[in-house]
Amino acid sequence: MEKIMIDERTGWEYELIGEQYYPTGRVMRDGRLQPEMVDADDKPKKDHGSKKEIIIGVWAQRHLRYIKQYKKNLYFDLYVSGRLNEYLAEIEAQVEEMFFRLVTEMAAREGVTEELKAKDQILWVQRNNTIYVRASEIVNTYLIFS
Repeated sequence: MEKIMIDERTGWEYELIGEQYYPTGRVMRDGRLQPEMVDADDKPKKDHGSKKEIIIGVWAQRHLRYIKQYKKNLYFDLYVSGRLNEYLAEIEAQVEEMFFRLVTEMAAREGVTEELKAKDQILWVQRNNTIYVRASEIVNTYLIFS
C-alpha cells in the first residue's frame, strides 16, 4: 500500500497510518500540493511569501457559521478550493461598508448630530443604539444570512 494517497475526485491527500488512511489537511491545486504553513519545528511561518494576512471579523464569522450550517455545498467548495478566507474577507469588507453607510445615512436623516449630543447625551445614545440595531438587522438580512 502507498504511504501517501491523493483522492483525484476531491483533491485531498491521505497518509497511511497503520492500516487506515487519514487526511493530512493539505489540498492540491493545479496538480501541486499547497506550501506548508509551518516550519520544521511545527511553528507557524512568519513569512508566507506574497500572501497577505487576512483578518476575519465578527461579521464574516457569523456568515461562516451560517454557510457551515445551511449552505454546506458552498462551504465545502470554498474550503476545498482554498478560497474560503478570501471569500470571508470580501464579505467582511462589504458588510463594513454597508453598515457604516447605513448608520451615517440614518443618523443624518433622523437628526442625530453633534449638536444633539451636546444638548442631550442620553437621547443621542438612545437614537444611536436604535440606528445600530436597525443597521445590523439590515446587514444580517441582506449579506450575512443570505
